[in-house]
Amino acid sequence: MRAIRKLLHWIWAGLDGLRKILHLLLLLLVFGVIGAVFSRPIPLVPDRAALVIAPLGPLVEQFSGAPLERAIGEVLRQGPTETRLRDVVEAIEAASKDERISSLYLDLGGLDGGGTAKLQEVAAAIDRFRKTGKPVIAFGEYFAQPQYYLAAHADEIYLDPQGIAYIDGFANYGLFVRDAIDKLSVDWNVFRVGQYKSAVEMFTRNDMSAAEREESLAWLNSVWTTWKTDVAKARGIQPTVLQDYADNSAQSLRKVDGDLAKLALEAGLVTNLEGRYRVEERLAEITGTDEDAHSYKGVDQWSYLANVNSSKALSTRPVDKIAVIVAAGEIVPGEQQPGTVGSDTLASQLREARFDDDVKAVVLRIDSPGGSTFASEVIRREVDELKAAGKPVVASMSSLAASGGYYIAMDADRIVASPATLTGSIGIFAMFPTFQRTLERMGVHVDGVGTTALSGEFSPVRPMGEPTKDILQQSIEHEYRRFIGMVAKARKQPVAAIEAIAQGRVWSGIDAKRLGLVDQLGGSADAVQLAAELAGLGDDFDVEHFDVEVGFGEALGLRVQASVAKLLAPLVPQSMWPQLLPRSLQPVVAELDRVSRLSDPRNTYMYCLACSLD
Repeated sequence: MRAIRKLLHWIWAGLDGLRKILHLLLLLLVFGVIGAVFSRPIPLVPDRAALVIAPLGPLVEQFSGAPLERAIGEVLRQGPTETRLRDVVEAIEAASKDERISSLYLDLGGLDGGGTAKLQEVAAAIDRFRKTGKPVIAFGEYFAQPQYYLAAHADEIYLDPQGIAYIDGFANYGLFVRDAIDKLSVDWNVFRVGQYKSAVEMFTRNDMSAAEREESLAWLNSVWTTWKTDVAKARGIQPTVLQDYADNSAQSLRKVDGDLAKLALEAGLVTNLEGRYRVEERLAEITGTDEDAHSYKGVDQWSYLANVNSSKALSTRPVDKIAVIVAAGEIVPGEQQPGTVGSDTLASQLREARFDDDVKAVVLRIDSPGGSTFASEVIRREVDELKAAGKPVVASMSSLAASGGYYIAMDADRIVASPATLTGSIGIFAMFPTFQRTLERMGVHVDGVGTTALSGEFSPVRPMGEPTKDILQQSIEHEYRRFIGMVAKARKQPVAAIEAIAQGRVWSGIDAKRLGLVDQLGGSADAVQLAAELAGLGDDFDVEHFDVEVGFGEALGLRVQASVAKLLAPLVPQSMWPQLLPRSLQPVVAELDRVSRLSDPRNTYMYCLACSLD
């Protein structure tokens, strides 16, 4: 018995020792991963290197979604890939002053638009880079319109001999589902104010109203004129060349025997027809050859920014700050992930800037079609609190600042818009679908009792009574009058003047400036400079972006899991990833998804569903 006890003791001791060793190895592995993740060497920048700008997905003001999920999804090629506008601009601006950078290479095949206003910001940075005398080279196997807008600002534009420069102008075509709703026996109760408030037309009509046609054509033509003027100036051609290229491409194509690439060359849109390999040879002539890569010497945007920012991080001098706070996406109540404007999330950022003694002024960068009336009001109040605290606020409009997007901007000390910004849409609507007829078709009936005339009126399974409809319409009209009155007060104009240009109508930035809805035309850099002037800062200030904070645990998980995902990605065939919907249905789902995110407590919205342009 004693021998058995000794044997068991030895076995237990052995197992316990093995356990301790495994724990130690596990700890060493964990700390090794953490060390590898957080102690990555600063990327080197070769001498005479070309800075490579190769954006993927749309240009955005703010990455969307949770950082952890986004990182893993992008590595696995699942979910949207995005390129943040400020990263591109900052990289180009730094490179223009960096003696190590000899040239700029625009590889634009992965760019998926993002709005003309954002493209203008990048183009302006490219133009400033060119003024240093450093060459800019652009390449595309296929130039879609947003891609070509940036390429046009290069010194040398290379198009693959099998490629095309596709210029088609702008359009506003939407989905209209009135017949579908009728077939489903849904009663879509809609309440709106404003002749041009067409946000709900997709549910109430089968075609575009005359007012919507008038409005859309006006802002489409305005932005198209801006686009043509910008590109023509960059290429040294007349805007009429671009109009003719789009309008008469079929006839012009016959003259070059159907060769789309040659058509672009003869129209003066590109300078050379060459494949990628020849373009890289041209870059090697400028940068010298990287013997290891057997190609030109280059550094990608992300590595370059990491190098540049590592130097900035060493500076600890106290300095006055301009806070830049981004409002990107639909405006909804509560706390929200980046890419959606949560009223509580944005309000807390504005409040943080208000109580930060180093922050002397705020730039509110807006890229939003609007959304919840209640949520927009929460944000507007925080803007007023900032002003009351003596901190100037400048609203900087990106591609879109319409309806609720304009509402949160209107009380700013100054409003700056891009010429191609879509703004205005000063109007309001409410909608409430009911499904009692749908249920009845299925043999389901609803019955019951209530204690007041309003009991059960907002149930989606009962018809809405006329008194309730009257209440909602009166409420909408009240909010509209209030909206107009507040705009008039903020813009120091008569109420009648604002009402004449309101009515839910969308305006381009150029027209908004003419009408007094914005103070000046410009980009984010202009807004920052204006904020500094209003705060009396001179030239000695820093710009701090107030992004949604990522905690240590999430940051660690993001980097570790993204690294693991990167290792596993090649092992997962793309064919195995679920394709949930056919491509043809994706626009429908996208529209319905936008509507589903609207969650105002009173079902009232300042929203521009029709504001979509690239």
